[in-house]
Amino acid sequence: MTDPRRIVLDCDPGHDDALALMLAAGDPRIDLVGVTTVAGNQTVEKTTRNACAVATVAGLFAVPIVRGADRPLLRPLRTAAEIHGESGLDGPPPVVPTVRTRPGHACDFLIEAVTASPGEVTIVATGPLTNVALALMKEPALAEAAREIVIMGGAYGRGNVTPAAEFNISVDPEAAAVVFDAPWRVTMMGLDVTHQAACSEEAQARISAIGTPLGVFAGQLLEFFRSTYRREQAMGDPPVHDPCAVAYVADPTLFETRAAHVVIETRGTYTSGMTVTAFVASGEGSRHDVGISVRRDALFDALTAAIAALG
Repeated sequence: MTDPRRIVLDCDPGHDDALALMLAAGDPRIDLVGVTTVAGNQTVEKTTRNACAVATVAGLFAVPIVRGADRPLLRPLRTAAEIHGESGLDGPPPVVPTVRTRPGHACDFLIEAVTASPGEVTIVATGPLTNVALALMKEPALAEAAREIVIMGGAYGRGNVTPAAEFNISVDPEAAAVVFDAPWRVTMMGLDVTHQAACSEEAQARISAIGTPLGVFAGQLLEFFRSTYRREQAMGDPPVHDPCAVAYVADPTLFETRAAHVVIETRGTYTSGMTVTAFVASGEGSRHDVGISVRRDALFDALTAAIAALG
């Protein structure tokens, strides 16, 4: 087995971010260097508390958690309480976190973690890209020092908050533009692939059947997520968007990707937050890679195994 891939998970928990955190912590192919939080699915106070709550249930007492941006670069914050509830992690009984955050700001943690080990640390971003953009603006060398950046966000087809835009990009399109314009290759796991990663009732039952406190907690998260997706998105099975970005780092063979040129629309009256995507031959003007398809059963096998491994 090759050495595990070192990652920093920049997230806004959120039900699917919570599952992404479990996958990152429990999959032996991943070495979770740290977790940074950002406002998105809920306020940064709530997303940070939720990260600490998940870490508490999962027993992640040695993984640093660092709070980040409380608002987008230029716009007022828009959250997703209709999907994630008022706490951002509704469903299970509330957890009183015993894991605490580390001092400092997420953008500084990202800079330090990545530049201290050039070429070794991957950034996995599953929320709005505010922290990553702030880090790039403060230290442009971040783009060259990172091994890779993989995001959950965007869509080359239809969005989910407007016909053009996906939620994470729409919350802070200016930050997304900074990230996509930087001199690194972004791998974008957008709605086109994450909507294929829908959690069936059978997959949810397998996770609940692990029987550990974390397995029960994850099953309760998925049950709430299922109910809001049925109500708000008319989807029978909820898509686990964010674990796709982590799973890609653990095993890229789970996904088909295509080379693309991606730019972020920041000014359109009806298209702000759109990830304008042109598929091109690799090496012919392509700057990024975009997820096209996922082996769903293998993804849920990996997620289930990771939750079970955490005990």
